[in-house]
Amino acid sequence: MQSEHIFKQYDAELESVRAKVLEMGGLVEQQIVDALEALVNTDPKLAKEVMDNDHRVNNLEVKIDEDCSHIIARRQPAAGDLRMVMMIVKTITDLERIGDEATKIARTAQKIYEEDRMYKSRFTEIKSMVALVREMLRTALDGFARLDVSKTVEVARQDEQVDEQFRAAMRQLITFMLEDPRTISMSLEVLFVAKAIERIGDHAKNIAEYVVYMVKGKDVRHTSVQEMERETQS
Repeated sequence: MQSEHIFKQYDAELESVRAKVLEMGGLVEQQIVDALEALVNTDPKLAKEVMDNDHRVNNLEVKIDEDCSHIIARRQPAAGDLRMVMMIVKTITDLERIGDEATKIARTAQKIYEEDRMYKSRFTEIKSMVALVREMLRTALDGFARLDVSKTVEVARQDEQVDEQFRAAMRQLITFMLEDPRTISMSLEVLFVAKAIERIGDHAKNIAEYVVYMVKGKDVRHTSVQEMERETQS
């Protein structure tokens, strides 16, 4: 009976940590949405909220990291449980970095407001990139919640789409700057934001790869989409 009680406590601790990861994921997803809205609408109040919420993301990362350390020290997990704890630590690192990228976008929004620019920015052109990385993050976190690898390959494919959209945006912005030097300042800011979004996609892909390792015990980092597909279906 005592052994059964210990196992139940252990399972409850793991589930508590997983729930906190999903809470952190929901928070950074909202940061992405709010950062873009602050940028497109030049909303300094919303931009400040995004930056303030970054502290909440950082605090959650520290708390989850501590919980994982305590689980390893007290429970000495092995096999699948150890993989899960290790991948949780990696996942929260990527989530924290997504929060950082969203904060960068919010700072750009605040800068535009403070400089009192009267012209309409071109940031609306990168909305599709934001929609795609948000979907990637949701899919990766859903796989984490369900311990389901069925859609992780989809995240990797979407990351390739995000990379292509970033390259297309960069080519377009270079053209704008060459044709009209007056667009250089704004074009560089759009490029800065587009790069932040592209990095968010990279972090979402990382989380999807961690899910594969948790479930399958197979490291699919630095592999092609085709190799990842074979590993998830085996």
